[in-house]
Amino acid sequence: MKYSEEISNKLNELLVKNYDAEKGYLNAIDNIDSDRLKMFFKKRASERSEFAKELRTEILQYGEIPEDSGSLKGTLHRNWMTLKSVFSSNNEEAILEEAIRGEKASLEDYNQLITEPNMPPSIDKLLLKHKNAIQSAINTEKVQEELVS
Repeated sequence: MKYSEEISNKLNELLVKNYDAEKGYLNAIDNIDSDRLKMFFKKRASERSEFAKELRTEILQYGEIPEDSGSLKGTLHRNWMTLKSVFSSNNEEAILEEAIRGEKASLEDYNQLITEPNMPPSIDKLLLKHKNAIQSAINTEKVQEELVS
């Protein structure tokens, strides 16, 4: 496998996970009442959309084809979030918990890719920027969770 194809494959995995995260946040908006949380989730969805655009650009620069949709696993997670919110006494808290869990999984994915050897500096910088934003979102979501508890 060519170096550019190998990098693009790894970036495509992150791209799909960002599509999933964006869709998950948009799904969460439909399952909560709080305007404050809706705005928070809209911001997260927009941020993940931007991450996806940046990853697509990098993949295209390597002459490879970016993925164009999310994963089955992401669809299942969104369906679980919806189902959990239906049966939970405090659905906003349950949705926030799931969002935090999803963001922690994203953080692990980014951490794993950042530690890959021989990653071009431009990609390292992009991944670090995304990772820091995700960590910030986790911290903010934990605060939000305390407020709805």
